[in-house]
Amino acid sequence: MNKEIIAVSLFSGAGGLDIASFMAGVPVVSSTDFDADCIQTLKANRDLFGQTQIIEGDLHQIDSSVFMDIVNQHEHKKFIVIGGAPCQPFSKAGYWVGNNTRKGINDPRATLVDEYLRVVTDIHPDGFVFENVESLLHPTNKSIVDKFIEIIEENGYKYKIVRANALDYGVPQKRKRLFIIGTKGELKRNEPIKTHGNPETCALTGLKPYATVGPFLEGFGGDEYFEEYEVTKGGTYYEDLCEVPPGQNYKALTAWAGYPNPKFVADKRFWSFLLKLSPDMPSWTITAQPGPWVGPFHWDNRRLRVPEAAAIQTFPRGYKFCGSRRSVQKQIGNAVPCLMGKAMIEFVKESLE
Repeated sequence: MNKEIIAVSLFSGAGGLDIASFMAGVPVVSSTDFDADCIQTLKANRDLFGQTQIIEGDLHQIDSSVFMDIVNQHEHKKFIVIGGAPCQPFSKAGYWVGNNTRKGINDPRATLVDEYLRVVTDIHPDGFVFENVESLLHPTNKSIVDKFIEIIEENGYKYKIVRANALDYGVPQKRKRLFIIGTKGELKRNEPIKTHGNPETCALTGLKPYATVGPFLEGFGGDEYFEEYEVTKGGTYYEDLCEVPPGQNYKALTAWAGYPNPKFVADKRFWSFLLKLSPDMPSWTITAQPGPWVGPFHWDNRRLRVPEAAAIQTFPRGYKFCGSRRSVQKQIGNAVPCLMGKAMIEFVKESLE
C-alpha cells in the first residue's frame, strides 16, 4: 500500500473514519479510544488494522509524543490527524480561555476537543480532518468554532468548514455532519467531491442518484442473521407498525393523513416514532441509542440487525463488532459513515500531493 501519506486517528470508536482513511489510500498507523468495546472491535478486524498500533486510553492521559513516535516508525512523506471528538459538553476551559493557547491543557475540565487541538499543535501534521455534529455551528457554539479556527491559523493551517450530508457521497442515509479540514498549504478545491445527488437533477449534474437502502441490506434477511433484539411482534405498537407504509412514520395513522379511525395525532410524537424504511429510499440517521419504538425500522416490521445498521453506515461487509448489543448499536450509531469520511480524507490528500 502507498505510504506516502499516513494517518493518526483520535477518538477512533468502531473505526468508521479509520476505514474511510484506508479507503482513501491513507493507511492509519495509530488508532485510539477510551472505550474497551471499541478497542476490541478494532482488534477483531485485523485484516484492516493488522499494521495499526491500537491504543486503549483516555486521550487526556496520552502524551502527544506517543503518536509522533509511531509516525516516525513508518516510512512516509506526509501525515495527517483524523478524528471526531465527542462534542458534549463543550468546555470553556483549556484552549478556550484567553490568548494563551497552551493554558489549561492539563485542566481536568478541558474537553476532548481541546485534546484534539493539543495533539495537532504538538505534532504538527501536514493536514487534519476534524468531525463533529452540525450544531457546532449554532450561534450558541460560535465561540468554540471561532477559537478552534484561531488556534489552527496561529499554527499555520489553511482550513475549510464543510457542512456535509452523507447522501452526497454514496451513503444510503440522510446524515448531516460538520467537518473542519485543514492543511499546511492551500486546499486545491472549495469542497470535497460529491458523487451523488438528487435523482431529478442528475442528468444536469452528472452525479449518480442518491443511494437507496434496499441494495445495501440485500443478503441479511435470512434466519442466520436473526437477533432477539429485532423482534417487535407482541409489542405495544406492533400492529400499528405493521400498518405504517414503508418510507413513512406514525403520521400515516393520523387524521392528517386521512387515516380512518386515527390512532395518533400528527406532530404529537417524535418524528421517528414508528418510522419505517423503504427499500427504494435512503435511510434516516442511524442513532446510537434509539428508543423502544423509534425507527428506522425494517420494512419487514422489525428492528434492524447489526449487519444492516452497519451496511447503512457503509462499513465493509463482514466487519466485526464486539460488546453487548447495546454497545454495538452505540458504536455503529456514533461512527462516521465510511464513504462520507473517505470523501473528506481524499479532499485533504489531494491538497497534500
